[in-house]
Amino acid sequence: MRYLFILFFSVSTLFVNSQGLLTEDKAERFAGMALKCIHQEYPNKPGEVLGSDRDVKPVREYRPAFYGCFDWHSAVHGHWMLVKLLKRFPDSPDAAQIKDALSKNLRPENITVEVRFFLDSNNRTFERPYGWAWLLKLAEELHTWDHPQAREWETALQPLTELIVGNYLDFLPKLVYPVRAGEHSNTAFGMAFALDYARATQNKALESTIAARARDFYMNDKNCPISWEPSGFDFLSPCFTEAELMSRVLPEEEFRTWMNQFLPSGPNGCPVFLNEPARVVDRSDGKLVHLDGLNFSRAWAYARIASKLEPESRDAFKRAALLHIRHSIGTISDGNYEGEHWLATFAVYALNETERLSE
Repeated sequence: MRYLFILFFSVSTLFVNSQGLLTEDKAERFAGMALKCIHQEYPNKPGEVLGSDRDVKPVREYRPAFYGCFDWHSAVHGHWMLVKLLKRFPDSPDAAQIKDALSKNLRPENITVEVRFFLDSNNRTFERPYGWAWLLKLAEELHTWDHPQAREWETALQPLTELIVGNYLDFLPKLVYPVRAGEHSNTAFGMAFALDYARATQNKALESTIAARARDFYMNDKNCPISWEPSGFDFLSPCFTEAELMSRVLPEEEFRTWMNQFLPSGPNGCPVFLNEPARVVDRSDGKLVHLDGLNFSRAWAYARIASKLEPESRDAFKRAALLHIRHSIGTISDGNYEGEHWLATFAVYALNETERLSE
């Protein structure tokens, strides 16, 4: 498979070694952002449905584990990032502070209150599927870490994890059509992270459900309209988030065949994919800064997809991933909470996935 690139400068200038992208210095800077926001309740966008006057109360009272970072899902993936960085750099200067913060929030009594919130009849679909996906990514990260405190935190989180798994098993069979938007409602993203969790924990029911529904939703897709990307508020690529999921679901040869029909063809019959990072003109706007997140999510999608492709195409996707990371990595600590409360997580995940490609 050969790819035609849409470039704003030469591909030859982009080749760098992706090993060691997530340095200890970067990790310390990103961890500081999460440590700041997971206990910062305001500003806050709660997102729940109120059933009566009794439901009007501070967020920390009904979501005591994940009340910070502006919204629930950002708090969840802020915790994921702290776990990931602690696993990667266990002797970092802020390791003790990270452990204290996680122990403060991931306690059984806090998770009990979180579960009660999700069981409320007005909020059973709260954070579906984006927040659900990040909760299972956090659970997966804890499960795959052989450390006594990870077992403690995983056990505390387990009632909420089981509730979210049950929500997926109930919801996916009833979903007739996938949601293809580039924001929180994207079905493929929600399924991809849940599939990772299912495989890590050997949850065969969840794994088989996701794999079957992915084939139902996406197997016959052809000529994804990448010329329509990005939309103004995207932080996920509709085309490449779908392709990333299918790279998890399909065996290698079947995935390559699927990709040949999924990507549109350009001149000379070569498939085309977007290689120009999204441009942000105002990072103080919480919606416009989504496009920095798009650059990171494209990067991790490219890395996952590359792992299923032949060497020539793999190198092209890797260069595209690095280009997108380099475009936005320096913008995260610009002092705007609109991006600070979540973009570091996207950067860490993108850096990690791109490094995995070189292993």
